[in-house]
Amino acid sequence: MTQKNSLFKGQQKRKTVPPNRHGKTPHIRKGKRFVKPSKVTEEMDADRELSKFINNCNEIKAATAANKEGGQLSIVKPPTETASAAKK
Repeated sequence: MTQKNSLFKGQQKRKTVPPNRHGKTPHIRKGKRFVKPSKVTEEMDADRELSKFINNCNEIKAATAANKEGGQLSIVKPPTETASAAKK
């Protein structure tokens, strides 16, 4: 005997007809799209500066610990803004 749909409790899946794509492949979105917030408050800027400071301190601590152990770990600084502005 085949099972009937009415035997299962809970939400039933409904088969929907996909939109007519005329041979086109379906669009695949991977991950969340980053949307810049419309309002940037001073509090958000302060939080960003604080997190940069904490990250920098953590990197320096990790580099000094590695150098004490005998490894070669150094912090690479990004190029200054004047150099990137000169390229444009």
